[in-house]
Amino acid sequence: QVQLMESGGGLVHAGGSLRLSCAPSERIFSIDAMGWYRQAPGKQRDLVATITAGGGTNYADSVKGRFAISRDSAKNTVYLQMNSLKPEDTAVYYCNIHAVNYNYWGQGTQVTASS
Repeated sequence: QVQLMESGGGLVHAGGSLRLSCAPSERIFSIDAMGWYRQAPGKQRDLVATITAGGGTNYADSVKGRFAISRDSAKNTVYLQMNSLKPEDTAVYYCNIHAVNYNYWGQGTQVTASS
């Protein structure tokens, strides 16, 4: 069973930065897209950013200009650079890798931006 290994979460002051990383435990083939989602307490899981196999990116309006998604295709690894963090960015962040025949999710990493 392939597992997605997330790292980089933590506690920062508002205005600070964090970089999340996500890599699978074994290689995944036929990837359509990779992305990050987040879920705050009592709320639904929402899209943060995605990057397609062709390199196209999509961001939630709330993070545009502050967050940047990137990938290393050779390593099947996806990154999320988060700058100018705000208290409302506080959530559990989940990595997602969508392949042709399966949708993979990480276990989540906590990001907390204190005011």
